[in-house]
Amino acid sequence: MEAVIKTNKGDMRVTFYEKDAPKTVENFVKLAKLGFYNGLKWHRVLPDFVIQGGCPNTREGANGYPGTGGPGYSIDCELTGENQYHDRGVLSMAHAGKNTGGSQFFICHSRNNTAHLDRHHTCFGKVTEGIEVVDAIREGDSIDEISIIE
Repeated sequence: MEAVIKTNKGDMRVTFYEKDAPKTVENFVKLAKLGFYNGLKWHRVLPDFVIQGGCPNTREGANGYPGTGGPGYSIDCELTGENQYHDRGVLSMAHAGKNTGGSQFFICHSRNNTAHLDRHHTCFGKVTEGIEVVDAIREGDSIDEISIIE
């Protein structure tokens, strides 16, 4: 299964790690199909580290503080699969402590500053086309739509 993350800076095609993080992939796909991510902003961009999005508090008209919102529930981390390494282009779940993820995710710029995240955050996919978009994203840029390709 794959996804296309459409942003105001271009599109990224993602291949999911269904074998290594099935519940995380299932959650992300469910939220994407519901349109949860459409119109959200990339609220955290740290050069040579990650771009982070998926917080509903970044939606136009939302009241909460960006980076603190979620879908109203938490999911467990899946950290034992083979593909649990935060390389360039890897999608991973953001959380505020083990088993507290929900909708926020990040995409790694490179491996330079992300090794400490291995087996602490669930890697659930990787950008296979449009990796240059990761480098172009700036804080406040938009996630226009996430389409699932089954």
